[in-house]
Amino acid sequence: MRKADNEARLSREQEEAANAGVKAMIPIGRPFLDYLLHGLADAGYREICLVIGPEHDKIRTYYGETVKPSRLKIGFAVQEKPLGTADAVAAGEEFAGEDDFLAINSDNYYPREALEGLRAIEGPGLAVFDRNTMIAESNIPADRVSKFAVAMIEDGYLTRIIEKPSPEVLARLPEPVGLSMNCWRFDERIFEACRSISPSPRGELEITDAVQYAIDRLGTRFRALPFAAPVLDITSRADIEKVAAKLKGSEVRL
Repeated sequence: MRKADNEARLSREQEEAANAGVKAMIPIGRPFLDYLLHGLADAGYREICLVIGPEHDKIRTYYGETVKPSRLKIGFAVQEKPLGTADAVAAGEEFAGEDDFLAINSDNYYPREALEGLRAIEGPGLAVFDRNTMIAESNIPADRVSKFAVAMIEDGYLTRIIEKPSPEVLARLPEPVGLSMNCWRFDERIFEACRSISPSPRGELEITDAVQYAIDRLGTRFRALPFAAPVLDITSRADIEKVAAKLKGSEVRL
């Protein structure tokens, strides 16, 4: 997000948030994360844990003091170092305790049906998004969608996640191709998995590696829930204007 883009048309406030690298706080009328939290409240979630870095005082101040939620109870967990997505999930262990919980990205806006679907099942699960729908209806360019992780499914359950599939792999997959956008329901076994994996080739503790460990070593079964609905994504500055257009007029009530 800190990477400059001369073609992206941003307000001064958006430019400042992009420079700070805190995508969840990109202002689209109000912080982008507000829209995601509103969607969680609409889907029936009531307790939220925001995993933040020790430097993210702006997030803590905004959600801890500035806003006064009426539908959500918002707390915080600190990820001391940016060691990867599995490390971020592990930071929420005290919050989750023995309960199942939803784990999602703060820079994605998920459809309500996916959030409700994961809340309604028993046990771990993954929302799987139709690749063609993502290309047609999200804000994400097709070339970027083609690099998203693909979910391999058997009898309704996840067997494997393929990160950054090659064009040859995609060509061999049967339609519809399902994508993972990191919209998970976990149980407490995921914490053991997060503690048991090693860093990936890029030096991070990846949640996909923890999930695969949970499947292969802990016997965890993840139900794969398919959805033909788009997910909005803020990865680059160029995404902000497109996401703002799609969220224009959306209600926010925390």
